[in-house]
Amino acid sequence: MDSLEPLRGKHVAFLSWRDTRNPEGGGAERYLEKMAAGLVARGCRVTIFCAAHAAAPPEEVVDGIRFVRRGSKLSVYPAGMRALASGELAGAGQGEVDLVVDVQNGLPFFSRLVTRKPIVVLVHHVHREQWPVVYSGLTGRVGWWIERRLAPWLYRRNQYVAVSRATRSELRDLGVRGPRVAVVHNGTDPVVPVDPGKAPTPTIAVVGRLVPHKQVEHAIDAALALRAEHPDLRLHVVGGGWWEAELQEYARARGAGDTVVFEGHVDEERKHEVYERAWLLALPSLKEGWGLVIGEAGMHATPTVAYRSAGGTQESVADHRSGLLVDTPEELTAAIGLLLRDREERERLGKGAREMSHAYTWQHAQHSFALVVLAALEGTPVDSQDPEDPDEVLAPRRRRRGPGRRRG
Repeated sequence: MDSLEPLRGKHVAFLSWRDTRNPEGGGAERYLEKMAAGLVARGCRVTIFCAAHAAAPPEEVVDGIRFVRRGSKLSVYPAGMRALASGELAGAGQGEVDLVVDVQNGLPFFSRLVTRKPIVVLVHHVHREQWPVVYSGLTGRVGWWIERRLAPWLYRRNQYVAVSRATRSELRDLGVRGPRVAVVHNGTDPVVPVDPGKAPTPTIAVVGRLVPHKQVEHAIDAALALRAEHPDLRLHVVGGGWWEAELQEYARARGAGDTVVFEGHVDEERKHEVYERAWLLALPSLKEGWGLVIGEAGMHATPTVAYRSAGGTQESVADHRSGLLVDTPEELTAAIGLLLRDREERERLGKGAREMSHAYTWQHAQHSFALVVLAALEGTPVDSQDPEDPDEVLAPRRRRRGPGRRRG
């Protein structure tokens, strides 16, 4: 019998503040829906509860996943608690909820207060650095206290899933201990076919939500600093968000002209065309649980330059093999300049980026996540360091590669 057969017929409810159709949705929501789809494929009934927004109806079923949308960016949390406590999530023939996946994006849904069902807490990264950036003053301090103190205590007996070892380490720093923090990495979507070939002139891509903690300004500054050496340099910024107008004004005030191109929200084909044409991907984000865009770019042999301190980038980028990790804005500019000048090194890292992108699949991630869900239902904690279930089970096996050439 399939080891995951006991999942068949179980109802799993995900509580998340966003879904992928939300204008602010991103890689975390892609991960969420991929894991949900993996459970559906294994016979589970799945409901995703998230905030309402104009881009989607209050309720719908898509590819076997039932979406229930209530509340706003903040009111979604009490709305989720009410829906779980009242049995609303058991509607539409889904039956009683058997397990809750509480997606902690800074704040948890406090599901532990309203249900005695098994709970899996999904964390992409800890928001220590982001709270003062997004919410200054008292609001940010309260949010960080909830994430740092209250949530670890509230979910002290529950299973956690972290998307990277860096996130697992951060959780343990907050007191989430014991054999109950499983690492289930992101996968990478198959490449979307586009016209092949890199752009004939220096091209940098930035892809993601346009919000302050993504620090797109650092990429703009780097492009402008390198413009004297590369007059035809272009920085393509793909994505949208509430910080977009500020970024456009930032670029205008610095005389960016046509050096910086704001693409806005684009379809998948255009996004992958940008990846394909780019000489490199810049990811100056303050924090990343993993960095889904790194693998997407890698599918097109496009290496990434990112901040080491972002956390998950230390795993999704193999430094000097699939990209470069840096520590300061000055180093970001220098690394981008190096790759723009050195075609041989750029192509070597691009080859490594493509290999790296194939090392992580959604199929493996879905299987690993399903194992964690089953273990939580059975009351057996799972940790990716458990000798009975080592990294090759809950994290993909890495291919053996020859030693990369290092600089410096």
